[in-house]
Amino acid sequence: MRKTFCLTLTFLMLIGAVPLLGACHTTAGFGEDVSNGGQAITHDANKAMP
Repeated sequence: MRKTFCLTLTFLMLIGAVPLLGACHTTAGFGEDVSNGGQAITHDANKAMP
């Protein structure tokens, strides 16, 4: 009984992890967007300095 429960729980955890693995590309794109935003802020700040 306990072995079946552990196998079922493991299987459900693996199924739950699949969408997270597919989101890696989206997360990388978000990181690039944040980086580009930071660079734009830095550029504007440097341009505004006397």
